[in-house]
Amino acid sequence: MTFPRHVLRALIGGCALLWGLSSLPAQAAPPVVDMPAGVVSGVREGDATVFRAIPYALPPVGERRWRPPAPMPRWSGVRPAGTMGVACMQPAMATGPYDRGRQAMSEDCLTLDITAPAGARKAPVMVWIHGGTLIWGTAHSRMYDGQAFAKRGVILVSINYRLGVLGYLAHPELSAESADKVSGNYGLMDQVAALKWVRENIAAFGGDANNVTIFGESAGALSVEYLLTSPLARGVFDRAILQSGYLFTMPELRSGRYEEFSAEAIGSWLGATLGAPGIGDLRAMEARQLVDGAAKAGYAPFGTIDGKILPRQIVETFDRGEQAPVPLLAGFNSGEVRSLRFLLPPLAASRNAYVADIKARYGDLAETYLRLYPPTDPEQTRLAASRDVVFGWAAERLVRKQAAVGQPAYLYYFDHDYPAAAAADMRAFHAGEVPFVFGTFGGVPAGWPAIPDTAEHRLISDAMLDYWTSFARNGRPVAENGPDWEAFGTNRAYVTFGKAPVLSRQFMPGMYELHEQVMCRRRQGGQSWNWRSGSLAPVLPPSSAACMAPYPAPAVN
Repeated sequence: MTFPRHVLRALIGGCALLWGLSSLPAQAAPPVVDMPAGVVSGVREGDATVFRAIPYALPPVGERRWRPPAPMPRWSGVRPAGTMGVACMQPAMATGPYDRGRQAMSEDCLTLDITAPAGARKAPVMVWIHGGTLIWGTAHSRMYDGQAFAKRGVILVSINYRLGVLGYLAHPELSAESADKVSGNYGLMDQVAALKWVRENIAAFGGDANNVTIFGESAGALSVEYLLTSPLARGVFDRAILQSGYLFTMPELRSGRYEEFSAEAIGSWLGATLGAPGIGDLRAMEARQLVDGAAKAGYAPFGTIDGKILPRQIVETFDRGEQAPVPLLAGFNSGEVRSLRFLLPPLAASRNAYVADIKARYGDLAETYLRLYPPTDPEQTRLAASRDVVFGWAAERLVRKQAAVGQPAYLYYFDHDYPAAAAADMRAFHAGEVPFVFGTFGGVPAGWPAIPDTAEHRLISDAMLDYWTSFARNGRPVAENGPDWEAFGTNRAYVTFGKAPVLSRQFMPGMYELHEQVMCRRRQGGQSWNWRSGSLAPVLPPSSAACMAPYPAPAVN
């Protein structure tokens, strides 16, 4: 039997409805956006539109290697943006919870992903800066999927930036090339370029260019600190969230201070080690050879204090109140070091040996140190001390200093546990909060302790998503099923994410004061204040007049 064409169409349409074919993404026209940078075509995923691997700067290859990011000219035609991009060049990672396995990578990697609610208009924008020690990581990760943000009316932007030796090398010849006579900080300049791109283009995706929150974890949080303190980044964001940030000593461009070599000296050493003493030689090296060689040599990337892009040590900028005056939310995890045990000090041979060692290293502060980190449980003591000297002190310092300049500042403590993490003795480990912040339990790397998708864990994830996105919307963290989150003030209020979010006050009495005093003395005595606690710590310099005054309590907000 032959059916008329209109009858066939009706039959096919009816079958499509029965089989659910009409809801398949292929039936919908791909979203197309015309923005100042050019026209892009994305994909529809759920109720969101997704655009992947949009370039925000020219590829930093060849002669552009180790130069500031150059603006991308407007392209012609429609640029497809539905396929996952590549990671920036990085060495292989040891097997563990953070290893994402084999991934495509290239020097041509200065791209960003955008996930927007369908029909967004003046939506808040959150820009994610991935972690990975400034060596590893990528914006294009399943764990950073933005669907849960889009459901809350927020646009998520996730950015790539140059890593490792390609992102942070300083060298005398590079400084000589620069108009400002500085070098290093290329990865940070990439982040600023991406944020400027967002300001200029995000309105075309339905975003509010004047409501941009930057957030990151670990090295991503360190990057947020750099952005808070860099004059280059002033005015390109409106709020900041820092997850497990740290306030390490950074190398200065030409001066060796705080037990650090100068950044230019480190760059010259690396070139000589790789058999490529000149920048021309280094630019001629194949990227894989360069990246792997730098990792093998032990090169550790950090921001460079150059007087221009990063004017001074982060702690000093915050002491002077010169950081960006924006609302801030920061916190850390109870088990930070459980996945980073190679950084722990060795266990003492006995209780008496531990006490004697602390007294020898901490002098008049030893009694306070031993009260906070007693010898009764050596393993828990070294985990807590190593956590606090890096992450706990930094989180409280950041919110204290931001409150002191009159900005709302909020502190959190992530203490949520689940069976696979407990079985691996990785309770609330470093970065363990990330899939809860994104609501991406199924997107974690293969070696990550599996998160069961249960009501208990969704409660925490939903609360964190609510708090994070409401903070991005108006500077106040609010959750439908969570307590009112008080700003950090003289009552030292904070929210703990354990079995449920709970508001508490008087955060870890004595912890901040001890480590602030230790940092002050090390700084005055010319020592580094990096990751050194317990038996890894050098003998503490004596107190000085600069460290005698009590640190003022933050203003009440």
